[in-house]
Amino acid sequence: MSTTFRGDATDSSPLFRPLQVRSLTLENRIVMSPMTRTHSPGGVPGPDVADYYRRRAEGGTGLIVTEGVAIDHPTAVDHPDVPRLRGDPAVGGWRAVVDAVHGAGGRIIPQLWHVGPLWGAMSAVDPALGSMRPSGVWGTPGITSYSDDYIARAQVPTDPMTDHDIAMVLDAYARAAATALEAGFDGIAIHGGHGYLLDSFLWAGTNQRGDEWGGDLTRRTRFPAEVVKAIRAEVGAATPIVYRFSQHKQQDYTARIAETPEELGVILGALVEAGVDVLDASIRRFDLPAFEGSDLSLAGWAKKLTGITTMAVGSVGIGTSLRESRTRGAAPTVDNIGELERRLAADEFDLIAIGRLHLADPGLATTLRRGGPLPAFDRDRHESVLH
Repeated sequence: MSTTFRGDATDSSPLFRPLQVRSLTLENRIVMSPMTRTHSPGGVPGPDVADYYRRRAEGGTGLIVTEGVAIDHPTAVDHPDVPRLRGDPAVGGWRAVVDAVHGAGGRIIPQLWHVGPLWGAMSAVDPALGSMRPSGVWGTPGITSYSDDYIARAQVPTDPMTDHDIAMVLDAYARAAATALEAGFDGIAIHGGHGYLLDSFLWAGTNQRGDEWGGDLTRRTRFPAEVVKAIRAEVGAATPIVYRFSQHKQQDYTARIAETPEELGVILGALVEAGVDVLDASIRRFDLPAFEGSDLSLAGWAKKLTGITTMAVGSVGIGTSLRESRTRGAAPTVDNIGELERRLAADEFDLIAIGRLHLADPGLATTLRRGGPLPAFDRDRHESVLH
């Protein structure tokens, strides 16, 4: 195992400053990033899922964002073992998860998910249901990890979403948020990146509409903003809302929703006005410059443009991106914690979401507090089972 020692850490590290976001009090800035695990048969999280999240809370992680959770819509998620937020068994399962995390002193929020154009990417689906696509197109494929077979099937056009479809999805998001609060969650996270439904309205490659839901960038931003508004109306003023956005897409890792900071400001400004409290800037490396001429990361630009709390994510402690790690087993351990702390101390962003290292080490926050060694992530060992 490759490990890196960083020496003694102290509570003076910016990683361990507390943070308040509406009613949510966090003891540190370390967040468990959402990661799809497919360990909830029939969409119902069981005791193993509760134990999995509880161990991260016991390990000192400030906030847990769950794996993507399907909202109550027929084509929200296409894998039978991805958890749902509908029906008494699933809600009861999530209540047990929340109770376990709270019992360990942790905080947890669900990431609400609708895959949109990427319906059918994870498993076989009923073609009669059809996927939710703004304009009926999947998007032009570029650099992607999807198979040629899936891309060929996905390229077949479908019917564009109707106003009725849009209203149904809006209602499903609001219901899911209300159900999440009933289950005891501490806030709401929304998956609005990676080419999934909300992101597909932002991306010109998938939104070619000419009505009030498409056209220029302002109108392409309307549907994601309306989802946020619907959730805010449902959960009230005290509940924090986290919104994940990205430039890249699963269809094409080089795609962008904003070519300039000004364009990014149009999108993020509308989301913040609608009710977002934390912008979760998803990128392959947390320190990667977002635009030419500046060292600022995507999370850094989000904070500069909006002034609200932002969260960075991507390759903390690991020398390969998530996409690259899918083609190999063990990933090289790289000590970039110092750079992370430098950016946090400079208030470039406020939170850091860490994914793969949380799979390798449930006590990651404690490991970081003590100064190392950093765990080594091995996809073959750490992705297949919950531990």
